[in-house]
Amino acid sequence: MIAILIAGAVGMLFTLTLTPVFIRLFNKLRWGQYVREDGPKEHYAKRGTPTMGGIVFVLATVVAYFFAVLVTQTQPTAAGLLVLFMMVGHGLVGFIDDFLKVRKHQSLGLGGWQKIAGQVIVAALFALIGLQVTNELGVPLISSEVSVIRDTGIDFMALGVVAGTILVVIWIVAITTSASNAVNVTDGLDGLATGASICAIGTYGIIGYWQFNQLCGSDRLSNQVAGACYEVYAPLDMTIVAAAIVGALIGFLWWNTSPAKLFMGDTGSLALGGALAAFAIITRTELLLVIIGGLFVIDTGSVIVQRLYFKVTGGKRIFLMSPIHHHYELKGWAEQTVVVRFWIVAGLFAVAGLAIFYAEWSLASGMVE
Repeated sequence: MIAILIAGAVGMLFTLTLTPVFIRLFNKLRWGQYVREDGPKEHYAKRGTPTMGGIVFVLATVVAYFFAVLVTQTQPTAAGLLVLFMMVGHGLVGFIDDFLKVRKHQSLGLGGWQKIAGQVIVAALFALIGLQVTNELGVPLISSEVSVIRDTGIDFMALGVVAGTILVVIWIVAITTSASNAVNVTDGLDGLATGASICAIGTYGIIGYWQFNQLCGSDRLSNQVAGACYEVYAPLDMTIVAAAIVGALIGFLWWNTSPAKLFMGDTGSLALGGALAAFAIITRTELLLVIIGGLFVIDTGSVIVQRLYFKVTGGKRIFLMSPIHHHYELKGWAEQTVVVRFWIVAGLFAVAGLAIFYAEWSLASGMVE
């Protein structure tokens, strides 16, 4: 518990106090945002605002995690390190994209397939490493089974080691690229993706702590609910990393809320999406991510629906503009109104995800018949 509190506090203090230093540095380097020309006119005033702010909270997360581990004299686990790997790896892909935008003086950096290729490489390495790691009880860091709230029994390895490994990698790559691009799409208004990520990643912090207290083989587990125990790898470390990220995002939000003094850029949005996918995979809640990250699903879904409808109808649109948060801007909602209302939606999805998670445990433990 102490490590969790330390990680959250250090992450928040880092971004809250040091973000102005990074803002001055980014201004000096002329790392300013370039706004898409077909976007809402109100966004033109944001042109030149420092971007790549994801560097700040990614660095804060790494510092907070290792500081908490050092102070409490605990050992970093492979689970915690792999979440950080996913976060930093995707952040690096986003940084390259942001840097090219700044260098080219336009709102487009890496090509779409180039960006996806970077995400695929990071996710594939995550999968291949995770499949090789097990704890002292033989529980693998990454399961070869499809999971919802637990492993479902649909095991890719049933097809053989080689074919199974390939399918696991493809499955994890699909989850990761979907999550990272969904957060990236949602990052279109001041503070929107930051607040929504706090809700989603904070939820995984709670899930990790609950799994830690209900871990199979733990002496904390009562016989009454032993049948509902979780076979997962280092769930407490998931909570420590989640606390570090949430703390860092809360401090960052102070500067990222409207009018933003610093944007997270693709550096931040891809990093958060990568971390979110890692949490879902390691905690065996892969498909539950669709609920916990429901706002990201809606925002990304609005883009897909808009494009399909545009092609099918020969140029007609369902929304005034996609993603859907821009639709409400063009309908006359103030930016702050859109952001706060979308935060509420993100919070409701997070609560719904937790409710489903707890309901499954209650049924599995026999607490509800």
